[in-house]
Amino acid sequence: MSDGNIPDILKGALKFGIKPGLERIGELMRLLGNPQDKFRSIHIAGTNGKGSVATFISTIMAANDKKVGIFTSPYLERFTERIRILDGKKGLKDYIADDSTGEISEADLDKYSGMVKKAREKMVSEGLCDEPTEFELITAICFLYFADMKIDVAVLEVGLGGRLDSTNIIKDPLVTVITAMGLDHTGVLGNTISEITAEKAGIFKEGSPAVCFDPDLMILPENMKPDVRKTLIAKANEKNIDITFAGSREAFDSARFTEDGKMQFAYEGMIFETALNGKHQIGNAITAIEASRKCGVSDEVIREGISLARWKSRAEILSLDPVVILDGGHNPQGAMSLGNTMNEMLGGKIKDKPVRLLMGVMADKDVSGILEAYKTCGINIVDAVTVTPDNPRSEPADVLAQKIKYVYNISDDLTACQNALEGTKLAYEKTVKDGYVLLATGSLYLTGQIRATLKGLIECTTI
Repeated sequence: MSDGNIPDILKGALKFGIKPGLERIGELMRLLGNPQDKFRSIHIAGTNGKGSVATFISTIMAANDKKVGIFTSPYLERFTERIRILDGKKGLKDYIADDSTGEISEADLDKYSGMVKKAREKMVSEGLCDEPTEFELITAICFLYFADMKIDVAVLEVGLGGRLDSTNIIKDPLVTVITAMGLDHTGVLGNTISEITAEKAGIFKEGSPAVCFDPDLMILPENMKPDVRKTLIAKANEKNIDITFAGSREAFDSARFTEDGKMQFAYEGMIFETALNGKHQIGNAITAIEASRKCGVSDEVIREGISLARWKSRAEILSLDPVVILDGGHNPQGAMSLGNTMNEMLGGKIKDKPVRLLMGVMADKDVSGILEAYKTCGINIVDAVTVTPDNPRSEPADVLAQKIKYVYNISDDLTACQNALEGTKLAYEKTVKDGYVLLATGSLYLTGQIRATLKGLIECTTI
């Protein structure tokens, strides 16, 4: 096992990068006995909200006393977070008490990595296929493990796109789900919102209903919303399946925040409560509600599952004195949602609060768009500490610092750090002294490193 409990088999696979396609994963699965055919799945694609919707649905299924396999990406603190099993109501209860509950053990990770390694070597040596990518190998490990553990249902989050994502090797999902859309990975998925939506709707399967977040409620330019709806309907018609658009303006308008940090909203005559803050989470919750209904889950169990859902680094309040907020939003739509959520958390006084940004991003992200979204929402950034996340695709910290200075017209030099540990300690020390709101955001890889560091610095309210 390598550093950070990442399987050794994945070390060399990083160099093969992103190569969309089902040929390699198909051959790998064939050599492993097609484990993905031994369990039913709920398949989730989209630009924003995939992780939150996956969390809501998996918690609902566990509350329904199902043995639920969960495959998400990326991980925050431990690689093993990506592959998890919640074994019914008891497993869910244990998970709420300890968020490492249900993660694949290092022993099992080694075991199934070894099996996948043998299949990969056979596949490549016999010329059956090119070298598989890192995500394809992780997917294979996950599917083998889930099959052997005899889960009732897998909740699968797409890695990239949908149509050619390795998770799309599954054949018979209970339901397919599309979350909020945006312009992401344009170099791989397409240059228009219609092209990107078509790629994500590539998870639709004949015989499986589809549930999609209502395009009218997405954070998109108004002219894009009809294109998203039209594309989703066309793709559903191609597969001859029913499509449900999930959302409710009334539910958004009904949102209220409780004194203990929860959010309540009304939907179809019921009051739901969730620990996932921000009005954008209402859309994710309703998408999960409608998807769970397609799976035959009762509304009472759904309401219980929504209330028990937990999701790290999504507008997560780590401290109230000083205010420290952690969020993994990494595109303009996510930044807009975060800004609105922070305003709600701060009682509508976000413009009055000086904010220190602790930030690191991947180089392919729309950094200027993210910063402009913060500015539009009224996030008053007066200082920043930038870091270079521990990932070969990272934006250099000094380059990011210059972009922040330009967008916010900050005259003082900003601090650029080469790693998350150094940056987090410095940003927190400065925040303790001046009382600024500390917003730690950017890449999910980074927020995981920040979260782990903050555990040793403050008494956090949620970790």
